[in-house]
Amino acid sequence: MTLRRTVIAALAVLGALAGGGSAFAQTVLKAADVHPAGYPNVVAIEALGKKLEAATNGKFKLQMFPGGVLGAEKEVVEQTQVGAIQIARISLGVLGPVVPTVNVFNMPFVFRDEAHMRKIIDGPIGQEILDAITNSPARLVALGFMDSGSRSLYTKKPVRKIEDLKGQKIRMMGNPLFVDTMNAMGGNGISMGHTEVFSALQTGVIDGAENNPPTLFTSNQYTAGIKYYTQTHHLIIPEIFVMSKVTWDKLSKDEQALVRKFAREAQLEQRALWDKSVAEYTTKLKAAGIEYIQIDTKPFYDATAPVRAKYGAAYTDLIKRINDTK
Repeated sequence: MTLRRTVIAALAVLGALAGGGSAFAQTVLKAADVHPAGYPNVVAIEALGKKLEAATNGKFKLQMFPGGVLGAEKEVVEQTQVGAIQIARISLGVLGPVVPTVNVFNMPFVFRDEAHMRKIIDGPIGQEILDAITNSPARLVALGFMDSGSRSLYTKKPVRKIEDLKGQKIRMMGNPLFVDTMNAMGGNGISMGHTEVFSALQTGVIDGAENNPPTLFTSNQYTAGIKYYTQTHHLIIPEIFVMSKVTWDKLSKDEQALVRKFAREAQLEQRALWDKSVAEYTTKLKAAGIEYIQIDTKPFYDATAPVRAKYGAAYTDLIKRINDTK
């Protein structure tokens, strides 16, 4: 036997011993996110993977695919449902057609502020939503929530009171609920994909959009004529991360418990990273000349009452429980 073969044989023995005395095939868990590498959501899931790998002596290894390289969110969900992707961070919007209850979190001003939202997702209502997703026909196991901050207006012309929004064309996510929200506030809601926003701002197709500070900065949309960021906080929508049920059903009870444990930790780690990210990007936006405008949000809340009545009619009890949570 040559020296090279001897070394290879020795390494194989060591590998078997590391696996508890017998060789085993490592299971690679593919994780996907449309956000870029380094984004709080991505970092939190990567940390979950490292903990799972250590706790299982390398049986599982997570491989992260950030930046939408495995497709847009809709494609990622479809791949996760069939087990081609094992873990995915997704928005609640794509689950609305399958699990209508999640639409409650999509309504304007359903949460008083981010602290209220966190109290809800950390408590029994949050667990009920996760269970509803897991028990639905979606073939996904809901592991936890992630923050995506509050969404406010960024525009070329200042919005200091609700009357200033009248007639302004504002990009909204592709959901009738969101378009109706903007229309109710006096603007002209324009349904448009996120990747189209930059050029639409440059060409004047839209006058502004709405999102959180990290997205406004990392998308470079703030450089396309945006001068004002008005703190409406009209939408505070948590996101979720899920595991494919195909994968989940192959795990032992102990392995499932480990995933649940590390998922809870990932939820809290992402939150801390998110808060730091918002603070950093807020500082960068202000340094770039973006004026932050603090306003009285009550007129916006009152104006969107018909939207909550329309889309929340089937969930009045749940909405009351959210309102009653202090």
